[in-house]
Amino acid sequence: MILKIRKIAVNVEETHREIGREISPATRKAVAVAVIENPFAGRYEEDLTVLMDIGAELGTLLGRKCVTALGITPAQAESYGKSAMVGEAGELEHAAAILHPKLGAPLRVEVEKGAALVASSKKMGSPGQVLDVPLGHKDAAYVRSHFDGIEVRLNDAPRASEIMVAVAVTDSGRPLPRVGGLTHENAIGQDGLK
Repeated sequence: MILKIRKIAVNVEETHREIGREISPATRKAVAVAVIENPFAGRYEEDLTVLMDIGAELGTLLGRKCVTALGITPAQAESYGKSAMVGEAGELEHAAAILHPKLGAPLRVEVEKGAALVASSKKMGSPGQVLDVPLGHKDAAYVRSHFDGIEVRLNDAPRASEIMVAVAVTDSGRPLPRVGGLTHENAIGQDGLK
């Protein structure tokens, strides 16, 4: 079986003002979402390798779309995240199979390095429901200014036999961060934590 995509959507969010203060440069987040056919919709399947392989393809495809949408080089990406919503004929394990074993490595290639774990979430849902994509610094999980998220919603996805898979990438942290901790500029990024 091969990856069967029904649609792809890409959105860029820019924050220029927050609580009356100018944000310069604006903080920017991109989210790319693919709506794909679930090859195991409506039945139990012990071996989920097909979905794992699909995850690898989507890590490259969606990561690249985010970086391109932001107009940055891979090295300029600062945080990332991934999420999936399975339609009612699927199961949460289908989302896990796409997100965890193989999606991360090709996504890391698209954002250059990526020493930290990729923040993730999964859920079951129906067309029009919101899918939250958590975000964390790509190289140092302790960078609190990059604990964030972005949501995506498509009015016609996921249908019962589909999976909606999203990847998000940013070129910055939250606007006006001031909760302390390690900063992006001081992160070493070797162990994925600091």
